Amino acid sequence: MSVETFDVNTDALQVTPAAAAYLKKQLGQSGKRALRISVRESGCTGFMYVMDEVDSGEQDDLALHPDADLDIFVDRASLPVLQGTRLDFEKEGLNRTIKFHNPNVTAACGCGESFSIS
Repeated sequence: MSVETFDVNTDALQVTPAAAAYLKKQLGQSGKRALRISVRESGCTGFMYVMDEVDSGEQDDLALHPDADLDIFVDRASLPVLQGTRLDFEKEGLNRTIKFHNPNVTAACGCGESFSIS
């Protein structure tokens, strides 16, 4: 039998190299220094992702450094919803977008604005 551990500093949120490159470019254009990620209750399904360009995180935020030039702050209250999420930058035809691949999501609304977890 093995014991599994959860390291909040590495398992909370994974950022792909493509997402990191895109986010660094966006932050460079906005003049902000970091990205803050959280969730809030919203929409017809329950939650929505919130990404804010910020100069610094809030006091209780988890600080992640997926790249030498990228700081991401995660709202600690949102960690149970975000645990295990992979953030990616994807191209779909002519569209390019940041995608949250969250293993905790059990349903999403038709417009893609909100989601629910079990």
